[in-house]
Amino acid sequence: MELYKGRPDDTEGRLLREIRTYDYLDDLGIEYFRTDHEAANNMEACNVIDKVLGVIICKNLFLCNRQKTSFYLLMMPGDKKFKTKELSAQIGSARLSFADPEDMLKYLDIEPGSVSIMGLMNDKENHVQLLIDRDVLEGEYIGCHPCVCTSSLKMKTADVVEKFLPATGHSYKEVYLVGED
Repeated sequence: MELYKGRPDDTEGRLLREIRTYDYLDDLGIEYFRTDHEAANNMEACNVIDKVLGVIICKNLFLCNRQKTSFYLLMMPGDKKFKTKELSAQIGSARLSFADPEDMLKYLDIEPGSVSIMGLMNDKENHVQLLIDRDVLEGEYIGCHPCVCTSSLKMKTADVVEKFLPATGHSYKEVYLVGED
């Protein structure tokens, strides 16, 4: 696994949603680093990717309320535990659960295993509210997928917050998850 600056030179065999992510970031002038890899389906694989990027990839959870009228994308450190009760209390929502893969595809054009803040570029009508854990915001860099689970990106947190989010028309709500039992 190698670390590359920017988009791949050869895009053959890559999904259109991944290429659109690179186009979007390039159009915004956001510098990013990339590594390509097999789909990471265990923590050992994730740890190797994190080491190559030099940053911990965020845990991204796509959530909804019971009525499926409110959708949320939660970005939190990968090593924190997620407690629905803790988050629900902070955002004033009824109990949250994981949203259906169909809704993830509909609103973010992302499939399970590839959930990423980059999907917000596809949510033109702002159906999804972004929630970011304070610890993620305090980091210099954010690690995430480019809408596919076979590549990972590293970019400055400030670029994501100050350039990417305004371009998508999204804002975020800061949350702080303790994640303890």
